[in-house]
Amino acid sequence: MNGPKLLNHLESYGFETLAALDPGVFYRVASERIRAGGRAVAYFGLPEEGGTCLVLILGFDSERRLEAMSVSVTDSFHSLTSEFPQLHLFEREISEQNCLEAKGHPWLKPVRYPLKSGSPVAPGTTDFFQVHGSETHEVAVGPVHAGIIEPGHFRFQCHGELVFHLEIALGYQHRGIERRLIGGPDKLTRHYMETLAGDTTIGHATAYCRAVETLSDSKIPPRAEILRAIMLELERLANHTGDLGALAGDVAYLPTASFCGRLRGDLLNMTALICGNRFGRSMIVPGGTAFDIDPALAKELKLRLDAAFKDVKNAAGLLWSTSSVMERFEGTGLVSKETAIALGLVGPAARASGVRLDTRHSFPVGAYKLKAVLPADAPESGDVYARAYMRWLEIKRSYELINDFLYSLPGGPIFIEPGAMRAERFVVSLNEGWRGEICHVAVTDAEGRFRYYKVKDPSFNNWQGLAMALRGGQISDFPLCNKSFNLSYCGHDL
Repeated sequence: MNGPKLLNHLESYGFETLAALDPGVFYRVASERIRAGGRAVAYFGLPEEGGTCLVLILGFDSERRLEAMSVSVTDSFHSLTSEFPQLHLFEREISEQNCLEAKGHPWLKPVRYPLKSGSPVAPGTTDFFQVHGSETHEVAVGPVHAGIIEPGHFRFQCHGELVFHLEIALGYQHRGIERRLIGGPDKLTRHYMETLAGDTTIGHATAYCRAVETLSDSKIPPRAEILRAIMLELERLANHTGDLGALAGDVAYLPTASFCGRLRGDLLNMTALICGNRFGRSMIVPGGTAFDIDPALAKELKLRLDAAFKDVKNAAGLLWSTSSVMERFEGTGLVSKETAIALGLVGPAARASGVRLDTRHSFPVGAYKLKAVLPADAPESGDVYARAYMRWLEIKRSYELINDFLYSLPGGPIFIEPGAMRAERFVVSLNEGWRGEICHVAVTDAEGRFRYYKVKDPSFNNWQGLAMALRGGQISDFPLCNKSFNLSYCGHDL
């Protein structure tokens, strides 16, 4: 093998087909393919006898294809972060999890604290970046926060109110989910998937089930595909509606904040009406879905959906027509298109900066093959306003999709019993969650169990976008910018 392996999304391959490249060839080819438009979908270290197999998966969205390549290393690997910043967190994680030195990495700080025994991270790299000079000061927030917020540390370097630099440190929980998945699936595996990021139950559960179904050569019924899409869009609706309310609350605009807080609950209750759980747990299972929508329930859902959308439309309209809100939204927390591409941002955050990425369009599966989903034409200003308005456009799109899916539900079963997973195979499963692209990579062993399982939540891509949004802004803008991304702490700490 002298180059990358071309992959089809949701097609299983024998792991032996991903033959390791010579190290020099790997780094040269990886650089060439990223310059040619490749986007790092996943980059991880797979333990093997005598060392580590580094696997890089690149996405070429406009061509709807994936490329994968690997290299075997022992004590160290060559860092590409200086040239391709989108790899910085992937490489830091590889170094930390596999005790490898990332040679040439500009600042090899740990992703999760405390350091793993045997970590090659050099002394002093756990220190925070500092700006020195007269009248500069440092503001530290967290990792312990008030209320129910999960642990995360934010370190601001400021001159008065002006933010020179924001550094974000996460990963204080050490949940160990990826390690626990090895040897599965078992009776707890689906529970872990549903709680990887609690507000993205459907997104992660769907990515996992598709991986299992692909590895077991199982094709789920068409009705189950539509039901999954309905649940995914309901999850998107509820979270985006809640975010609009939270953004309104951060600029003290109470009408929209109050309305959207209630409406998020109404939309979550629609999910509960289908499966008995407001977050959709126990709905998505390998082989299909555990619950169905009969004609009476479809009619009730349609009535509730129409009523909720009408109210969300009114609540969102108040935001765009209120000058005091626009004064705070417009021009705040800017992330340029160039920065978004360089950092590998995904989802609404990327689209708000003019990067037209949407996995439902680039790698459509199931219901999204029947109903095309083009990336929404949002304002491309890359500010809080663009990220807020992007949510409104997503809400409208999800409302239309759910209506179409409810009307086009085919007959037939909602579940088939999946077979055993094939041995020594791997699969890449992508799904457009409400925050952006979710990626699951599953590798099976000789007995058809999980030898390795890698999860990438969209927050993994986007936290650095929040840091850049604060650069050159006011420290008082942090809560608003933070809400405009609304990223997951626990989804980052797997």
